[in-house]
Amino acid sequence: MSKITRLFEFPYYQLEKYPNDDALVSKVNGKWVKVSTQEYIDKANSISRGLIGLGIEPGDKVAVISTTNRPEWNICDIGILQTGAVSVPVYPTITEEDYEYILNHAEVKYCIVSDEGLFNKVNAIKGKVSSLKEIYAFEDVKGAKSWTEIMDAGENVDQAKVEERKDNVKTTDLASFIYTSGTTGLPKGVMLTHENIVSNVMGSLDRVPVDYKAKALSFLPVCHIFERMILYLYQYLGVSIYFAESIDTIGDNIKEVKPNVFSAVPRLIEKVYAKIVAKGEELSGIKRKLFFWALDLGLEYDLRGKSSYYKFKLGIARKLIFSKWHEALGGNLELIVSGSAALESSLMRVFYAADIPIYEGYGLTETSPVISVNSAFNDGIRIGTVGKVLKNVDVKIDDETGEILVKGPNVMKGYYKDEEKTKEVIDASGWFHTGDKGTFVENNFLKITGRIKQIFKTSGGKYVSPELMENKFKLSPFIEQVMVIGEYQKHPAAFVVPSFEKLTEWAKAEGISNNSNKELVSNEMVIAKINDELNKYNKEFAKWEQVKKIEILDREWTIEDGELTPTLKLKRNVIMENYDHLFKKIYDLK
Repeated sequence: MSKITRLFEFPYYQLEKYPNDDALVSKVNGKWVKVSTQEYIDKANSISRGLIGLGIEPGDKVAVISTTNRPEWNICDIGILQTGAVSVPVYPTITEEDYEYILNHAEVKYCIVSDEGLFNKVNAIKGKVSSLKEIYAFEDVKGAKSWTEIMDAGENVDQAKVEERKDNVKTTDLASFIYTSGTTGLPKGVMLTHENIVSNVMGSLDRVPVDYKAKALSFLPVCHIFERMILYLYQYLGVSIYFAESIDTIGDNIKEVKPNVFSAVPRLIEKVYAKIVAKGEELSGIKRKLFFWALDLGLEYDLRGKSSYYKFKLGIARKLIFSKWHEALGGNLELIVSGSAALESSLMRVFYAADIPIYEGYGLTETSPVISVNSAFNDGIRIGTVGKVLKNVDVKIDDETGEILVKGPNVMKGYYKDEEKTKEVIDASGWFHTGDKGTFVENNFLKITGRIKQIFKTSGGKYVSPELMENKFKLSPFIEQVMVIGEYQKHPAAFVVPSFEKLTEWAKAEGISNNSNKELVSNEMVIAKINDELNKYNKEFAKWEQVKKIEILDREWTIEDGELTPTLKLKRNVIMENYDHLFKKIYDLK
Protein backbone atom coordinates (compact mmCIF):
# COMPACT_ATOMS: atom_id res chain seq x y z
CA MET A 1 0.00 0.00 0.00
CA SER A 2 1.82 3.09 -1.23
CA LYS A 3 -0.20 5.87 0.37
CA ILE A 4 -3.07 5.96 2.86
CA THR A 5 -5.87 8.31 1.87
CA ARG A 6 -8.86 6.84 3.72
CA LEU A 7 -9.24 5.87 7.36
CA PHE A 8 -10.18 2.22 6.82
CA GLU A 9 -6.81 1.61 5.16
CA PHE A 10 -4.87 1.85 8.43
CA PRO A 11 -5.38 -1.77 9.59
CA TYR A 12 -4.56 -3.04 6.07
CA TYR A 13 -1.32 -1.05 6.12
CA GLN A 14 -0.50 -2.61 9.50
CA LEU A 15 -1.21 -6.10 8.13
CA GLU A 16 1.17 -5.46 5.25
CA LYS A 17 3.99 -3.84 7.27
CA TYR A 18 3.65 -4.99 10.90
CA PRO A 19 1.17 -7.88 11.25
CA ASN A 20 0.44 -7.91 14.95
CA ASP A 21 -0.86 -10.67 17.24
CA ASP A 22 -1.91 -8.08 19.81
CA ALA A 23 -3.15 -5.26 17.59
CA LEU A 24 -6.09 -4.58 19.93
CA VAL A 25 -6.19 -5.96 23.48
CA SER A 26 -8.84 -5.72 26.20
CA LYS A 27 -9.47 -7.38 29.54
CA VAL A 28 -12.32 -9.89 29.57
CA ASN A 29 -13.21 -11.75 32.78
CA GLY A 30 -9.87 -10.84 34.34
CA LYS A 31 -7.70 -11.89 31.38
CA TRP A 32 -6.13 -9.84 28.59
CA VAL A 33 -7.65 -11.00 25.29
CA LYS A 34 -5.80 -10.24 22.07
CA VAL A 35 -7.21 -9.40 18.65
CA SER A 36 -4.70 -9.80 15.81
CA THR A 37 -4.48 -7.44 12.86
CA GLN A 38 -5.99 -10.13 10.62
CA GLU A 39 -8.89 -10.77 13.01
CA TYR A 40 -9.48 -7.02 13.28
CA ILE A 41 -9.83 -6.77 9.49
CA ASP A 42 -11.94 -9.94 9.20
CA LYS A 43 -14.43 -8.74 11.80
CA ALA A 44 -14.55 -5.24 10.29
CA ASN A 45 -15.41 -6.81 6.93
CA SER A 46 -18.16 -8.84 8.63
CA ILE A 47 -19.60 -5.61 10.03
CA SER A 48 -19.40 -3.98 6.58
CA ARG A 49 -21.24 -6.88 4.93
CA GLY A 50 -23.82 -6.82 7.72
CA LEU A 51 -24.49 -3.09 7.40
CA ILE A 52 -24.90 -3.48 3.64
CA GLY A 53 -27.30 -6.35 4.34
CA LEU A 54 -29.24 -4.06 6.68
CA GLY A 55 -29.60 -1.51 3.90
CA ILE A 56 -26.92 1.02 4.86
CA GLU A 57 -26.03 3.24 1.90
CA PRO A 58 -23.07 5.60 1.42
CA GLY A 59 -23.65 8.76 3.43
CA ASP A 60 -25.96 7.09 5.98
CA LYS A 61 -25.11 7.65 9.65
CA VAL A 62 -24.29 4.97 12.22
CA ALA A 63 -23.65 5.91 15.87
CA VAL A 64 -21.30 4.06 18.24
CA ILE A 65 -21.42 4.76 21.99
CA SER A 66 -19.19 3.01 24.54
CA THR A 67 -18.44 3.64 28.21
CA THR A 68 -14.90 2.30 27.76
CA ASN A 69 -12.49 1.91 24.85
CA ARG A 70 -12.57 -1.62 23.46
CA PRO A 71 -11.67 -3.55 20.26
CA GLU A 72 -15.34 -3.74 19.23
CA TRP A 73 -15.40 0.06 18.85
CA ASN A 74 -12.49 0.04 16.40
CA ILE A 75 -13.88 -2.95 14.51
CA CYS A 76 -17.23 -1.18 14.06
CA ASP A 77 -15.49 2.07 13.13
CA ILE A 78 -13.63 0.46 10.23
CA GLY A 79 -16.68 -1.63 9.31
CA ILE A 80 -18.87 1.50 9.06
CA LEU A 81 -16.33 3.52 7.09
CA GLN A 82 -15.75 0.77 4.51
CA THR A 83 -19.39 0.99 3.44
CA GLY A 84 -19.11 4.70 2.70
CA ALA A 85 -21.32 5.46 5.70
CA VAL A 86 -20.54 8.18 8.25
CA SER A 87 -19.61 7.14 11.79
CA VAL A 88 -21.09 9.20 14.63
CA PRO A 89 -19.17 8.53 17.86
CA VAL A 90 -21.08 9.89 20.84
CA TYR A 91 -20.00 10.58 24.42
CA PRO A 92 -21.40 8.01 26.89
CA THR A 93 -21.88 10.57 29.69
CA ILE A 94 -24.37 12.94 28.05
CA THR A 95 -28.07 13.20 28.96
CA GLU A 96 -31.02 11.48 27.27
CA GLU A 97 -32.00 14.90 25.92
CA ASP A 98 -28.60 15.27 24.26
CA TYR A 99 -28.87 11.77 22.77
CA GLU A 100 -32.28 12.65 21.37
CA TYR A 101 -30.94 15.87 19.84
CA ILE A 102 -27.76 14.33 18.34
CA LEU A 103 -29.37 11.18 16.94
CA ASN A 104 -32.14 13.27 15.35
CA HIS A 105 -29.81 15.96 14.07
CA ALA A 106 -27.47 13.40 12.48
CA GLU A 107 -30.40 11.26 11.26
CA VAL A 108 -28.75 8.15 12.66
CA LYS A 109 -30.10 4.88 11.24
CA TYR A 110 -28.43 2.38 13.55
CA CYS A 111 -26.89 2.79 16.98
CA ILE A 112 -24.38 0.42 18.60
CA VAL A 113 -23.89 0.76 22.38
CA SER A 114 -21.57 -1.01 24.79
CA ASP A 115 -23.73 -1.94 27.77
CA GLU A 116 -27.07 -2.02 29.57
CA GLY A 117 -26.90 1.51 30.97
CA LEU A 118 -26.34 3.06 27.55
CA PHE A 119 -28.94 0.82 25.94
CA ASN A 120 -31.53 1.99 28.46
CA LYS A 121 -30.64 5.64 27.83
CA VAL A 122 -30.88 5.36 24.04
CA ASN A 123 -33.86 3.01 24.08
CA ALA A 124 -35.77 5.51 26.23
CA ILE A 125 -35.66 8.07 23.41
CA LYS A 126 -35.76 5.68 20.44
CA GLY A 127 -39.41 6.49 19.78
CA LYS A 128 -38.51 10.18 19.43
CA VAL A 129 -35.86 9.51 16.74
CA SER A 130 -37.73 8.69 13.54
CA SER A 131 -34.60 7.72 11.58
CA LEU A 132 -33.38 5.17 14.18
CA LYS A 133 -34.18 1.62 13.08
CA GLU A 134 -32.39 -0.49 15.70
CA ILE A 135 -30.03 -0.47 18.69
CA TYR A 136 -27.35 -3.13 19.09
CA ALA A 137 -25.10 -3.84 22.09
CA PHE A 138 -21.58 -5.21 22.53
CA GLU A 139 -22.47 -6.87 25.84
CA ASP A 140 -25.36 -9.22 26.58
CA VAL A 141 -28.20 -6.86 27.38
CA LYS A 142 -31.78 -7.90 28.04
CA GLY A 143 -34.04 -6.56 25.30
CA ALA A 144 -31.17 -5.52 23.04
CA LYS A 145 -29.91 -7.18 19.88
CA SER A 146 -26.26 -8.30 19.97
CA TRP A 147 -23.77 -6.54 17.71
CA THR A 148 -22.99 -9.98 16.27
CA GLU A 149 -26.46 -9.87 14.67
CA ILE A 150 -25.12 -7.13 12.40
CA MET A 151 -22.51 -9.63 11.17
CA ASP A 152 -25.25 -12.26 10.73
CA ALA A 153 -27.17 -9.83 8.51
CA GLY A 154 -24.30 -9.98 6.00
CA GLU A 155 -24.25 -13.76 5.49
CA ASN A 156 -25.65 -13.42 1.97
CA VAL A 157 -23.62 -10.34 1.04
CA ASP A 158 -20.54 -11.00 -1.05
CA GLN A 159 -17.25 -9.39 0.07
CA ALA A 160 -16.95 -8.05 -3.47
CA LYS A 161 -19.76 -5.65 -2.57
CA VAL A 162 -17.66 -4.30 0.32
CA GLU A 163 -14.65 -3.90 -1.98
CA GLU A 164 -16.82 -2.00 -4.46
CA ARG A 165 -18.02 0.33 -1.69
CA LYS A 166 -14.43 0.90 -0.52
CA ASP A 167 -13.28 1.70 -4.06
CA ASN A 168 -15.98 4.37 -4.34
CA VAL A 169 -14.99 6.20 -1.12
CA LYS A 170 -13.02 9.36 -1.92
CA THR A 171 -10.55 10.92 0.50
CA THR A 172 -12.69 14.09 0.50
CA ASP A 173 -15.84 12.16 1.53
CA LEU A 174 -17.28 12.63 5.00
CA ALA A 175 -15.97 10.06 7.48
CA SER A 176 -17.39 11.22 10.79
CA PHE A 177 -19.61 13.67 12.63
CA ILE A 178 -18.23 14.54 16.04
CA TYR A 179 -20.61 16.47 18.23
CA THR A 180 -18.85 19.00 20.39
CA SER A 181 -20.78 19.80 23.51
CA GLY A 182 -19.48 23.32 23.82
CA THR A 183 -19.53 25.51 26.89
CA THR A 184 -22.64 27.23 25.49
CA GLY A 185 -25.57 26.25 23.28
CA LEU A 186 -26.54 23.01 21.57
CA PRO A 187 -23.90 20.49 20.43
CA LYS A 188 -22.46 21.22 16.98
CA GLY A 189 -21.81 18.39 14.51
CA VAL A 190 -18.23 18.78 13.28
CA MET A 191 -17.96 17.26 9.79
CA LEU A 192 -14.60 15.54 9.30
CA THR A 193 -13.52 13.92 6.05
CA HIS A 194 -11.16 11.00 5.57
CA GLU A 195 -8.54 13.50 4.36
CA ASN A 196 -8.95 15.66 7.48
CA ILE A 197 -8.03 12.88 9.89
CA VAL A 198 -5.58 10.96 7.64
CA SER A 199 -3.59 14.16 7.00
CA ASN A 200 -3.41 14.78 10.73
CA VAL A 201 -2.10 11.27 11.41
CA MET A 202 0.53 11.57 8.70
CA GLY A 203 1.50 15.06 9.84
CA SER A 204 1.99 13.84 13.42
CA LEU A 205 4.18 10.83 12.62
CA ASP A 206 7.50 12.64 12.90
CA ARG A 207 6.69 13.73 16.46
CA VAL A 208 6.32 10.22 17.94
CA PRO A 209 9.43 8.27 19.06
CA VAL A 210 7.85 4.78 19.30
CA ASP A 211 7.60 1.96 16.77
CA TYR A 212 6.05 -1.46 16.19
CA LYS A 213 7.81 -2.89 19.27
CA ALA A 214 5.89 -0.54 21.60
CA LYS A 215 2.74 -0.95 23.67
CA ALA A 216 0.21 1.83 24.20
CA LEU A 217 -2.43 2.06 26.90
CA SER A 218 -5.65 3.74 25.77
CA PHE A 219 -8.18 5.18 28.20
CA LEU A 220 -9.20 8.66 27.00
CA PRO A 221 -12.62 8.43 25.32
CA VAL A 222 -12.14 7.27 21.72
CA CYS A 223 -15.26 9.22 20.77
CA HIS A 224 -13.05 12.31 21.16
CA ILE A 225 -10.96 13.02 18.06
CA PHE A 226 -7.75 13.34 20.14
CA GLU A 227 -7.66 9.68 21.22
CA ARG A 228 -9.21 8.46 17.99
CA MET A 229 -6.54 10.07 15.80
CA ILE A 230 -3.83 8.67 18.07
CA LEU A 231 -5.28 5.15 17.73
CA TYR A 232 -5.06 5.43 13.93
CA LEU A 233 -1.46 6.63 14.35
CA TYR A 234 -0.63 3.63 16.56
CA GLN A 235 -2.13 1.32 13.93
CA TYR A 236 0.05 2.88 11.23
CA LEU A 237 3.18 2.40 13.38
CA GLY A 238 2.26 -1.16 14.37
CA VAL A 239 2.00 -0.27 18.07
CA SER A 240 0.01 -2.75 20.20
CA ILE A 241 -3.04 -1.02 21.70
CA TYR A 242 -4.17 -2.13 25.16
CA PHE A 243 -7.46 -0.74 26.44
CA ALA A 244 -7.79 0.14 30.12
CA GLU A 245 -10.74 -1.47 31.89
CA SER A 246 -11.98 1.87 33.22
CA ILE A 247 -10.76 5.26 34.35
CA ASP A 248 -10.60 3.87 37.92
CA THR A 249 -8.28 0.98 37.00
CA ILE A 250 -5.68 2.98 35.06
CA GLY A 251 -3.07 2.65 37.82
CA ASP A 252 -3.41 -1.15 37.97
CA ASN A 253 -3.59 -1.49 34.17
CA ILE A 254 -0.42 0.56 33.71
CA LYS A 255 1.44 -1.81 36.05
CA GLU A 256 0.09 -4.84 34.14
CA VAL A 257 0.62 -3.59 30.59
CA LYS A 258 3.85 -1.63 31.22
CA PRO A 259 3.12 0.72 28.29
CA ASN A 260 5.70 2.73 26.36
CA VAL A 261 3.21 5.48 25.63
CA PHE A 262 -0.21 6.78 26.57
CA SER A 263 -2.17 9.97 26.02
CA ALA A 264 -3.70 11.95 28.88
CA VAL A 265 -5.46 15.17 29.70
CA PRO A 266 -3.86 17.66 32.13
CA ARG A 267 -6.37 16.92 34.90
CA LEU A 268 -5.24 13.29 34.99
CA ILE A 269 -1.56 14.31 35.09
CA GLU A 270 -2.39 16.75 37.90
CA LYS A 271 -4.06 13.93 39.85
CA VAL A 272 -1.09 11.59 39.31
CA TYR A 273 1.21 14.34 40.59
CA ALA A 274 -1.05 15.02 43.61
CA LYS A 275 -0.96 11.31 44.53
CA ILE A 276 2.82 11.26 44.25
CA VAL A 277 3.11 14.33 46.50
CA ALA A 278 0.64 12.78 48.97
CA LYS A 279 2.86 9.67 49.18
CA GLY A 280 5.83 11.93 49.86
CA GLU A 281 3.97 13.67 52.67
CA GLU A 282 3.48 10.29 54.36
CA LEU A 283 7.24 9.82 54.62
CA SER A 284 9.26 10.94 57.63
CA GLY A 285 12.82 11.83 58.50
CA ILE A 286 15.52 11.64 55.85
CA LYS A 287 13.22 9.94 53.31
CA ARG A 288 10.79 12.86 53.47
CA LYS A 289 13.60 15.40 53.15
CA LEU A 290 15.04 13.56 50.15
CA PHE A 291 11.63 13.38 48.46
CA PHE A 292 10.94 17.12 48.68
CA TRP A 293 14.55 17.95 47.83
CA ALA A 294 14.09 15.99 44.59
CA LEU A 295 10.73 17.68 43.96
CA ASP A 296 12.21 21.16 44.41
CA LEU A 297 15.07 20.17 42.13
CA GLY A 298 12.55 19.07 39.52
CA LEU A 299 10.78 22.43 39.61
CA GLU A 300 14.07 24.07 38.59
CA TYR A 301 14.54 21.75 35.59
CA ASP A 302 15.41 23.34 32.25
CA LEU A 303 15.58 21.33 29.04
CA ARG A 304 18.13 23.70 27.57
CA GLY A 305 20.84 23.03 30.07
CA LYS A 306 21.81 23.53 33.69
CA SER A 307 25.11 23.53 35.51
CA SER A 308 27.10 20.32 35.86
CA TYR A 309 26.43 20.51 39.61
CA TYR A 310 22.66 20.57 38.95
CA LYS A 311 23.01 17.57 36.64
CA PHE A 312 24.97 15.73 39.32
CA LYS A 313 22.21 16.36 41.87
CA LEU A 314 19.55 15.38 39.32
CA GLY A 315 21.32 12.07 38.74
CA ILE A 316 21.06 11.33 42.47
CA ALA A 317 17.39 12.40 42.55
CA ARG A 318 16.57 10.17 39.59
CA LYS A 319 18.24 7.17 41.19
CA LEU A 320 16.79 7.60 44.70
CA ILE A 321 13.36 9.17 44.09
CA PHE A 322 12.27 9.52 40.46
CA SER A 323 13.03 5.88 39.63
CA LYS A 324 10.09 4.97 41.87
CA TRP A 325 7.82 7.20 39.75
CA HIS A 326 8.91 5.17 36.73
CA GLU A 327 8.09 1.92 38.51
CA ALA A 328 4.61 3.21 39.39
CA LEU A 329 4.07 3.97 35.68
CA GLY A 330 5.08 0.50 34.56
CA GLY A 331 8.82 1.00 34.13
CA ASN A 332 8.81 1.27 30.31
CA LEU A 333 7.17 4.64 29.78
CA GLU A 334 8.87 6.70 27.06
CA LEU A 335 6.37 9.52 26.75
CA ILE A 336 2.97 10.88 27.69
CA VAL A 337 1.06 12.88 25.08
CA SER A 338 -0.98 15.66 26.70
CA GLY A 339 -3.81 17.52 25.02
CA SER A 340 -7.35 18.90 25.35
CA ALA A 341 -6.36 21.70 27.76
CA ALA A 342 -3.33 23.64 28.98
CA LEU A 343 -0.82 21.87 31.24
CA GLU A 344 0.85 23.88 33.97
CA SER A 345 4.53 24.31 33.01
CA SER A 346 5.84 23.46 36.52
CA LEU A 347 4.35 19.96 36.14
CA MET A 348 6.14 19.60 32.82
CA ARG A 349 9.45 20.49 34.50
CA VAL A 350 9.02 17.95 37.30
CA PHE A 351 8.10 15.10 34.94
CA TYR A 352 10.96 15.90 32.56
CA ALA A 353 13.32 15.98 35.56
CA ALA A 354 11.98 12.52 36.41
CA ASP A 355 12.86 11.47 32.85
CA ILE A 356 9.17 11.04 31.98
CA PRO A 357 8.71 13.28 28.92
CA ILE A 358 5.32 14.87 28.40
CA TYR A 359 4.67 16.05 24.85
CA GLU A 360 2.12 18.82 25.15
CA GLY A 361 0.13 19.58 22.01
CA TYR A 362 -2.68 21.82 20.88
CA GLY A 363 -5.71 21.37 18.67
CA LEU A 364 -9.48 21.31 18.39
CA THR A 365 -12.10 18.86 17.16
CA GLU A 366 -12.49 21.16 14.15
CA THR A 367 -8.79 20.64 13.24
CA SER A 368 -8.84 16.82 13.47
CA PRO A 369 -7.32 17.71 16.07
CA VAL A 370 -3.55 18.43 16.15
CA ILE A 371 -2.27 21.86 15.18
CA SER A 372 1.05 21.74 17.01
CA VAL A 373 2.88 19.45 19.42
CA ASN A 374 6.21 19.23 21.22
CA SER A 375 8.64 16.51 20.18
CA ALA A 376 12.04 15.18 21.23
CA PHE A 377 13.22 15.36 17.61
CA ASN A 378 14.97 18.34 16.01
CA ASP A 379 15.22 20.42 19.18
CA GLY A 380 11.42 20.33 19.25
CA ILE A 381 10.53 20.93 22.91
CA ARG A 382 9.98 24.16 24.78
CA ILE A 383 8.30 23.93 28.18
CA GLY A 384 5.41 26.38 28.42
CA THR A 385 4.59 26.07 24.72
CA VAL A 386 2.51 23.61 22.68
CA GLY A 387 5.38 22.92 20.32
CA LYS A 388 5.99 23.46 16.63
CA VAL A 389 3.14 23.57 14.12
CA LEU A 390 2.75 20.40 12.01
CA LYS A 391 4.47 20.63 8.62
CA ASN A 392 1.23 20.28 6.65
CA VAL A 393 -0.61 22.93 8.71
CA ASP A 394 -0.39 26.74 8.46
CA VAL A 395 -0.87 29.00 11.48
CA LYS A 396 -0.90 32.78 11.75
CA ILE A 397 -1.69 35.14 14.61
CA ASP A 398 -4.30 37.81 13.92
CA ASP A 399 -2.58 41.21 14.13
CA GLU A 400 -5.50 42.90 15.89
CA THR A 401 -6.91 40.28 18.26
CA GLY A 402 -3.97 37.91 18.75
CA GLU A 403 -6.25 35.01 17.77
CA ILE A 404 -4.71 31.80 16.41
CA LEU A 405 -5.87 31.15 12.82
CA VAL A 406 -5.37 27.79 11.11
CA LYS A 407 -5.43 26.57 7.53
CA GLY A 408 -4.67 23.10 6.22
CA PRO A 409 -6.03 19.72 5.10
CA ASN A 410 -6.97 18.99 8.74
CA VAL A 411 -9.56 21.79 8.99
CA MET A 412 -13.14 20.48 9.11
CA LYS A 413 -15.59 20.69 6.23
CA GLY A 414 -17.93 22.64 8.51
CA TYR A 415 -20.73 22.21 11.04
CA TYR A 416 -23.50 19.86 9.89
CA LYS A 417 -26.68 21.70 8.89
CA ASP A 418 -25.27 25.01 10.14
CA GLU A 419 -23.76 27.21 7.43
CA GLU A 420 -24.09 30.30 9.62
CA LYS A 421 -21.90 28.94 12.44
CA THR A 422 -19.48 27.53 9.87
CA LYS A 423 -19.04 30.98 8.33
CA GLU A 424 -18.46 32.42 11.81
CA VAL A 425 -15.35 30.27 12.27
CA ILE A 426 -14.03 29.73 8.72
CA ASP A 427 -13.49 33.01 6.90
CA ALA A 428 -13.66 33.68 3.17
CA SER A 429 -9.93 32.97 2.81
CA GLY A 430 -10.28 29.53 4.43
CA TRP A 431 -8.71 30.42 7.79
CA PHE A 432 -10.27 28.66 10.78
CA HIS A 433 -10.62 30.95 13.80
CA THR A 434 -9.77 28.93 16.91
CA GLY A 435 -11.01 31.38 19.56
CA ASP A 436 -7.65 30.99 21.33
CA LYS A 437 -5.05 33.70 21.70
CA GLY A 438 -1.42 32.87 21.08
CA THR A 439 2.05 33.96 20.12
CA PHE A 440 5.19 32.39 18.72
CA VAL A 441 8.25 31.85 20.91
CA GLU A 442 11.59 31.84 19.04
CA ASN A 443 9.49 32.12 15.84
CA ASN A 444 8.74 28.38 15.90
CA PHE A 445 7.01 27.38 19.12
CA LEU A 446 3.34 28.18 19.57
CA LYS A 447 2.32 29.44 22.99
CA ILE A 448 -1.32 29.74 24.09
CA THR A 449 -1.89 32.98 25.99
CA GLY A 450 -5.63 32.78 26.67
CA ARG A 451 -9.09 32.25 25.30
CA ILE A 452 -10.67 35.14 23.38
CA LYS A 453 -14.10 34.76 24.99
CA GLN A 454 -12.89 33.74 28.44
CA ILE A 455 -10.59 36.67 29.07
CA PHE A 456 -12.50 39.25 31.06
CA LYS A 457 -11.98 42.84 32.09
CA THR A 458 -12.33 44.12 35.67
CA SER A 459 -14.05 47.42 36.45
CA GLY A 460 -10.56 48.92 36.66
CA GLY A 461 -9.98 48.08 32.98
CA LYS A 462 -7.47 45.29 33.65
CA TYR A 463 -7.65 42.02 31.69
CA VAL A 464 -7.71 38.66 33.50
CA SER A 465 -7.17 35.23 31.91
CA PRO A 466 -9.06 32.88 34.26
CA GLU A 467 -7.95 29.57 32.74
CA LEU A 468 -4.25 30.29 33.27
CA MET A 469 -4.95 31.14 36.92
CA GLU A 470 -7.20 28.10 37.44
CA ASN A 471 -4.51 25.73 36.12
CA LYS A 472 -2.08 27.17 38.65
CA PHE A 473 -4.52 26.90 41.60
CA LYS A 474 -5.29 23.26 40.76
CA LEU A 475 -1.68 22.38 41.55
CA SER A 476 -2.75 22.41 45.19
CA PRO A 477 -3.69 18.90 46.34
CA PHE A 478 -6.54 20.53 48.30
CA ILE A 479 -8.21 22.07 45.22
CA GLU A 480 -10.13 19.82 42.83
CA GLN A 481 -11.94 22.42 40.72
CA VAL A 482 -11.90 26.21 40.58
CA MET A 483 -13.49 28.95 38.50
CA VAL A 484 -12.12 32.48 38.54
CA ILE A 485 -14.81 35.16 38.19
CA GLY A 486 -15.00 38.97 38.26
CA GLU A 487 -15.98 40.38 34.88
CA TYR A 488 -16.61 44.14 35.27
CA GLN A 489 -16.14 43.80 39.04
CA LYS A 490 -13.52 45.57 41.14
CA HIS A 491 -11.38 42.46 41.64
CA PRO A 492 -11.23 38.76 40.69
CA ALA A 493 -12.78 36.14 42.96
CA ALA A 494 -13.27 32.39 42.70
CA PHE A 495 -15.63 29.50 43.29
CA VAL A 496 -13.54 26.66 44.75
CA VAL A 497 -14.40 22.97 44.90
CA PRO A 498 -11.96 21.30 47.31
CA SER A 499 -10.56 17.81 46.99
CA PHE A 500 -12.88 16.30 49.59
CA GLU A 501 -10.73 13.20 50.00
CA LYS A 502 -7.65 15.26 50.85
CA LEU A 503 -9.60 17.83 52.89
CA THR A 504 -11.37 15.17 54.96
CA GLU A 505 -8.03 13.53 55.72
CA TRP A 506 -6.57 16.87 56.81
CA ALA A 507 -9.65 17.79 58.86
CA LYS A 508 -9.50 14.49 60.73
CA ALA A 509 -5.86 15.12 61.67
CA GLU A 510 -6.83 18.60 62.87
CA GLY A 511 -9.70 17.26 64.99
CA ILE A 512 -12.39 18.95 62.90
CA SER A 513 -15.77 17.22 62.98
CA ASN A 514 -17.12 16.28 59.59
CA ASN A 515 -20.62 14.92 59.19
CA SER A 516 -21.07 16.29 55.66
CA ASN A 517 -19.31 18.26 52.94
CA LYS A 518 -21.56 21.21 53.76
CA GLU A 519 -20.43 21.21 57.40
CA LEU A 520 -16.81 20.79 56.34
CA VAL A 521 -16.65 23.76 53.95
CA SER A 522 -18.32 26.10 56.43
CA ASN A 523 -15.69 25.43 59.13
CA GLU A 524 -13.48 28.48 59.76
CA MET A 525 -10.27 26.41 59.89
CA VAL A 526 -11.13 24.79 56.57
CA ILE A 527 -11.89 28.16 54.96
CA ALA A 528 -8.53 29.46 56.23
CA LYS A 529 -6.75 26.36 54.90
CA ILE A 530 -8.24 26.70 51.39
CA ASN A 531 -7.42 30.42 51.38
CA ASP A 532 -3.84 29.59 52.36
CA GLU A 533 -3.58 27.04 49.55
CA LEU A 534 -4.94 29.52 47.04
CA ASN A 535 -2.60 32.26 48.19
CA LYS A 536 0.46 30.06 47.65
CA TYR A 537 -0.18 30.47 43.93
CA ASN A 538 -2.07 33.79 44.02
CA LYS A 539 1.16 35.68 44.70
CA GLU A 540 2.52 34.55 41.31
CA PHE A 541 0.08 36.88 39.59
CA ALA A 542 0.00 40.66 39.30
CA LYS A 543 -1.85 42.46 42.11
CA TRP A 544 -4.82 43.32 39.90
CA GLU A 545 -5.11 39.65 38.82
CA GLN A 546 -5.07 38.15 42.30
CA VAL A 547 -8.19 36.50 43.70
CA LYS A 548 -9.39 38.53 46.67
CA LYS A 549 -12.42 36.49 47.82
CA ILE A 550 -13.57 32.90 47.48
CA GLU A 551 -16.65 30.80 48.07
CA ILE A 552 -16.04 27.12 48.83
CA LEU A 553 -18.63 24.76 47.37
CA ASP A 554 -19.85 21.53 48.96
CA ARG A 555 -20.05 19.40 45.80
CA GLU A 556 -18.10 18.80 42.60
CA TRP A 557 -19.21 20.07 39.20
CA THR A 558 -20.22 17.20 36.93
CA ILE A 559 -21.10 16.41 33.34
CA GLU A 560 -24.43 14.99 34.50
CA ASP A 561 -25.43 18.30 36.09
CA GLY A 562 -24.51 20.16 32.92
CA GLU A 563 -21.65 22.09 34.54
CA LEU A 564 -18.85 20.36 32.61
CA THR A 565 -18.50 19.42 28.96
CA PRO A 566 -17.71 15.75 28.18
CA THR A 567 -14.04 16.82 27.93
CA LEU A 568 -14.30 18.25 31.47
CA LYS A 569 -14.16 21.91 30.48
CA LEU A 570 -16.11 24.32 32.68
CA LYS A 571 -19.49 25.45 31.36
CA ARG A 572 -18.97 28.89 32.85
CA ASN A 573 -22.40 30.28 32.05
CA VAL A 574 -24.13 27.29 33.70
CA ILE A 575 -21.94 27.49 36.81
CA MET A 576 -22.51 31.25 37.03
CA GLU A 577 -26.26 30.71 36.80
CA ASN A 578 -26.23 27.94 39.43
CA TYR A 579 -24.17 30.02 41.86
CA ASP A 580 -25.51 33.48 41.10
CA HIS A 581 -26.39 33.90 44.80
CA LEU A 582 -22.73 33.35 45.77
CA PHE A 583 -21.56 35.73 43.06
CA LYS A 584 -23.85 38.41 44.50
CA LYS A 585 -22.61 37.59 48.01
CA ILE A 586 -18.94 37.99 47.00
CA TYR A 587 -19.48 41.36 45.35
CA ASP A 588 -22.20 42.57 47.73
CA LEU A 589 -24.77 42.84 44.95
CA LYS A 590 -28.54 42.78 45.40
